[in-house]
Amino acid sequence: MQGTLGGDTAANMAQVLTETAPVQEPLSVLDMAMKGGWIMIPLLILSIIAVYIFIERIFAISKAGKEDKNFMNNIRDYIMSGKIDSAKELCRRTDTPVAHMIEKGVSRIGRPLDDISAAIENVAKLEIYKLENKMALLATISGAAPMLGFLGTVIGMIKSLYNMAGAGDNIVISTLAGGIYEAMVTTVGGLIVGIIAYVCYNLLVAQVEKVIHKMEARTIEFLDLLNEPG
Repeated sequence: MQGTLGGDTAANMAQVLTETAPVQEPLSVLDMAMKGGWIMIPLLILSIIAVYIFIERIFAISKAGKEDKNFMNNIRDYIMSGKIDSAKELCRRTDTPVAHMIEKGVSRIGRPLDDISAAIENVAKLEIYKLENKMALLATISGAAPMLGFLGTVIGMIKSLYNMAGAGDNIVISTLAGGIYEAMVTTVGGLIVGIIAYVCYNLLVAQVEKVIHKMEARTIEFLDLLNEPG
């Protein structure tokens, strides 16, 4: 009888504890970001800039990498037929780095081959500079975002230590929770933005390398055309 009574009492106490225990609500991404403090604002701005640069550059580089398969064949036909003006006009209508380089080379026909090659190389440098526009900023974001996150970590830990010192002997978990939340959230936010910017930067570098390879190949093809006998 006593065993039954004791079991019922224990069950009732467990039920009361279950009912009175606070229910932890799930933490949303927005709520988590809000706990990161003011450091999350520059991180958000950097993330928007990184995404904008990536989208803008990927479209610009893709456009620069498009190539008409008949372009060099038409240039060859015009040059072999002595239609230099037609070759220049074709280059002007084709808005690509390769066309800009070939146009400069066509305009130098009649000069020594070294002069033609140097003129094409100078145009190529300008075109590569255009392709890599804003990419340095993206690389900077990939390094600066984690550093901002770590700055938020230090600030959060300082807040926790300050609250701990002010609480004296009455230290509770809630005293430290705010600063620790801020420290961890800013670290995660900085790493996420940095990783995204780093991946986007390397993807853009790979695309630029492909365009540069096409530019070099077409330059060699054009110079070989000028070296052909007759």
